[in-house]
Amino acid sequence: MIQTATKPLTFEEFAEWKPENGRYELHNGGIVEMSQPLGGHEKVIGFSARKLTVEFDRLNLPYFIPKQALVKPPENESAYSPDVLILNEANLASEPLWQKFSTVTQAASIPLVIEVVSTNWQDDYIRKLGEYELIGLPEYWIVDYFGLAGRRFIGNPKQPTISIYQLVDGEYEVSLFRGNDRIESPTFPELNLTAQQVFQAGLTAGEIAGGA
Repeated sequence: MIQTATKPLTFEEFAEWKPENGRYELHNGGIVEMSQPLGGHEKVIGFSARKLTVEFDRLNLPYFIPKQALVKPPENESAYSPDVLILNEANLASEPLWQKFSTVTQAASIPLVIEVVSTNWQDDYIRKLGEYELIGLPEYWIVDYFGLAGRRFIGNPKQPTISIYQLVDGEYEVSLFRGNDRIESPTFPELNLTAQQVFQAGLTAGEIAGGA
């Protein structure tokens, strides 16, 4: 993640400026250039998206995963580009920024968001967690397949963990999944997937064989 030096921007200024190539977010008016997901990070994103796509297709839900859509909190000049963003097509007609900027602001449009942790884990566990809670997103996954986050988030000793935050009475409650724990998704209660299956998607063949 690279914070670019620039004057504070409004969301509209950022959206008009944002180039087609590259991945950028707006954090309280500041442009942040996100590092492109590489290697294992990219594989975890692809694996998770594939498994969830199978699930919402099976249930015949009006969901899809966009390529570059943004999530904008209504309270400030920020806009986030989640690693996996599931959208509810049925609500997009009510989104004021969708047609022009491919941006959503309403919880009804966003059944589930996934962030895969990299070195800037504080953004996922602190900044985005708080913002997604304020928007009212019903389900938020943080996939920390290297166990990078602080112990207050993933426990001690630190280990690979999937944290699933579910909105209950306007506040997030978290459940942690590790190893062979079956992931419990409020949005997809019949999902047949373990935490370890997700983690292994990010490992090389040598790391799996070596018991990483």
